[in-house]
Amino acid sequence: MECRSLLFPVSLLSLALASAGCAPPAAVRPPDQPSTTTSGEVGRKPEAVAKVAVPTAPASTEAPAAEDKERDGQHDFDFLVGTWKTHHRRLRNPLTGSKTWVEFDGTVVGRMLWDGRVSEDEGVIHDPAGSFDGMTIRFYNPKTHLWSLYWSSTTSGNLTLPATVGKFDKKNGRGEFYDHEAIKDKMVLVRYVWRDITPSSCHWEQAFSEDGGKTWETNWTMDHERIK
Repeated sequence: MECRSLLFPVSLLSLALASAGCAPPAAVRPPDQPSTTTSGEVGRKPEAVAKVAVPTAPASTEAPAAEDKERDGQHDFDFLVGTWKTHHRRLRNPLTGSKTWVEFDGTVVGRMLWDGRVSEDEGVIHDPAGSFDGMTIRFYNPKTHLWSLYWSSTTSGNLTLPATVGKFDKKNGRGEFYDHEAIKDKMVLVRYVWRDITPSSCHWEQAFSEDGGKTWETNWTMDHERIK
């Protein structure tokens, strides 16, 4: 995931984090209040991470573009329906300067519910440190046009909160989703990205930012190859 200034995604970040009940990032809030991460979409949250609620911030006063108002994104995750083989690359000990990556495989089965307004997938992740099952449930809000993503695994036994919130860009097909999480006693900004989506493949990745989104450290990637 590339590093970039927060100035461009401020509107989406503010709206997504406000919808998730989190404080906005640096450009809207002082940089001393960062955040954290999962989708893991299947494979979210490295290491066991405790989530801490952040005070709710007011929604962005910036009016969404007319194009966004009209766009119905309830079928954005239809591409994930089916059975997939996944190849993972995961950074051990994120935010420590570690350069140690591990690679492993897994499988994912994606489903669509409520005519596309709910996307669910579950799979097995064969991390060398220990295999586990993971599940992501995504809910589409037709009023805000935003998706709320919730992750769970057999290692946690509950849904992660707050939700990771965002949407897909109509022009480039890239989906970005954000939240704030407590990782190693720090509030960290977390970002999931879905990109390079084709009928037979897609790419997901997770990144953390300790400086409010100015720079990002990618710590988990997942490449999907369709089985059926």
